[in-house]
Amino acid sequence: MVAVDNLSNSSKESLNRVQKITGKTLTFVQCDLLDRALLGQIFADYQPDAVVHFAGLKAVGESMVNPLDYYKNNVCGTATLLEVMVENSIKNIVFSSSCTVYGAPKNLPISENSPLGAVNPYGQTKLTIEQMLKDLQVSDTSWNISILRYFNPVGAHQSGEIGENPSGTPTNLMPYMTQVAVGERKELSVFGGDYPTKDGTCVRDYIHVVDVAKGHLKALEKLSENPGVIIHNLGTGQGHSVLEIIHSFEASTGQKVPYKIVDRRPGDAASVYANPQLAELDLKWKPSSGLRRMCEDSWRWQLKNPKGYS
Repeated sequence: MVAVDNLSNSSKESLNRVQKITGKTLTFVQCDLLDRALLGQIFADYQPDAVVHFAGLKAVGESMVNPLDYYKNNVCGTATLLEVMVENSIKNIVFSSSCTVYGAPKNLPISENSPLGAVNPYGQTKLTIEQMLKDLQVSDTSWNISILRYFNPVGAHQSGEIGENPSGTPTNLMPYMTQVAVGERKELSVFGGDYPTKDGTCVRDYIHVVDVAKGHLKALEKLSENPGVIIHNLGTGQGHSVLEIIHSFEASTGQKVPYKIVDRRPGDAASVYANPQLAELDLKWKPSSGLRRMCEDSWRWQLKNPKGYS
């Protein structure tokens, strides 16, 4: 396996720990997807059978402030990747999409045939890439493409060796919360307390990151059946509010998380959670970890790595 990353929001140390956990050797090449020459050389050198495409900027709030960065990095980077794949006759790809392509849903839970319509630039880049992939497969039906729409991945590997380690201030709930609990940050800001939800805070479908990883393996297996374009939600089917996550984390770990309610964050929908039945039917995939496990594994990672990989 060859891992390619520009390390803009990641650490090479994570791959060292993956090798420690698995006992397998990984090849790493530092490369930005916009570097067409180097990317082409990587494909020429290694000739992979398939690509799992995770690369992209992913913060909703940041995308509202810097939309052009998101379109250039996510959309143009993916176009470059696909062009290089065409040049090397590699036509199997699993794409990391997002539930943000559904925008602010009118009906819940969300199934794969629910209306699409992003409400922020980040979600729009994912929606644009999805359409690009569909158009590519129409133009050449030998392509096999799996689009996985994640809901909200959280947690860490049970060993505590690998976990979420964002550069700078975390933009996602769980890493910010664990950094507050470990004393790295003063308090958690909860964006909005007046949404039309059970307690006024946003509701999301939180799924363990290890379950998400297993979903990718199932998707890769499915591509061997030459399915064309397939689209699946990766979620649990259960929605939890921000305050519920905080209280569950406190109950699971015994750690208090001081927080304050602040203004809503632009681009956030009130409630988003999945209908994951299609993935269970088609991919034979089903999430196995509940909210308590997600909280415990996140806290174990933070305790073992209070400064992250550094």
